[in-house]
Amino acid sequence: MSTAHGHPASAAGTPAAGAPRGRAGGRGRGGSSPASDVQGTRRLAALLLSPTLLVLALVIGYPVLAGFRESLYARGEGLDDQGFVVEGDRFVGLGNYTAIFQGDRAGAFWNAFGNTTFFTVTTVLLETVIGIAMALIMHQMFRGRALVRASILVPWAIPTAISGLLWRWIFQADGAANAVLREQILWTADGFPAKMAIVVAEVWKTSPFIGLLVLAGLQMIPREVYEAARVDGAGPVQQFWRITLPLVKPALLVAVLFRLLDALRMFDLPAVLIGVNQKSVETLTMIAWFEASNLRYGSAAAYATVLFLYIALIAYLFVKLLGADIIGEARRHGRGGRGARKKVTA
Repeated sequence: MSTAHGHPASAAGTPAAGAPRGRAGGRGRGGSSPASDVQGTRRLAALLLSPTLLVLALVIGYPVLAGFRESLYARGEGLDDQGFVVEGDRFVGLGNYTAIFQGDRAGAFWNAFGNTTFFTVTTVLLETVIGIAMALIMHQMFRGRALVRASILVPWAIPTAISGLLWRWIFQADGAANAVLREQILWTADGFPAKMAIVVAEVWKTSPFIGLLVLAGLQMIPREVYEAARVDGAGPVQQFWRITLPLVKPALLVAVLFRLLDALRMFDLPAVLIGVNQKSVETLTMIAWFEASNLRYGSAAAYATVLFLYIALIAYLFVKLLGADIIGEARRHGRGGRGARKKVTA
């Protein structure tokens, strides 16, 4: 049997060099292209995430939109020509927001805004420093470490209302705080000592939260890294700044972000420890609650909307400025990996 004098057939039955390739040459298995595979993966991801997104839209999206709509109306705040209270909703547009920033309630708003910012900055800074110290202590190997870990986490497990009552007893005029300081300070009265009482109670309760998340990050660091650093002559301080802190940065940023969002919504601790309608400790959530309790729902919704925008702005700036953009980092790594694969295949 004779063979053709064209291109010789290969031993494995594959086309010889120079032979025309079929359409399947540039496709993956089953004749599907990489682009179609990516689109199919995206469709599957969207299908799997759709129930979660639907629940979030109902639980979060609808209340936010309903609250913004409520802030554009006023209910029962006006009088007709005969002096009777006008019933029903009355569209006022941005009137509630104008009253917050420039009207008769502007002073109360800026006072609450300043208190909220002060409590957030001071408590989160102190909690970060104390939480890192707690994590370093809990990470060490010593006898009774389990007992120390349990005792450190106890304040975080106590409900905030109970914690406020405990610290209210401590900060009484004849309480333990004045007994230790040997001075008569009115901690629970309206003034700067009340702010310090809130800061102390908040830091005592929530520092273990940051310590717990940082401890989880510390346990992910291999011990070989510290051994290599000690061989190179690095001391404890250099190991902390150049090894520990950079490697626990992702866990620390997440912990600080959660604490920022929680501190900006502070309500229960000042209300229980000091009381409501106290100018020195009044926060944005407290003033919104006060407006709602007086049936001024439009004004309360306006306060809540402003607080929502403030929290969203702080979270956005924190993510962008401090490098907590986890999704963006993953995308950059993915693009780098695809570029490397292209170079290798080239």
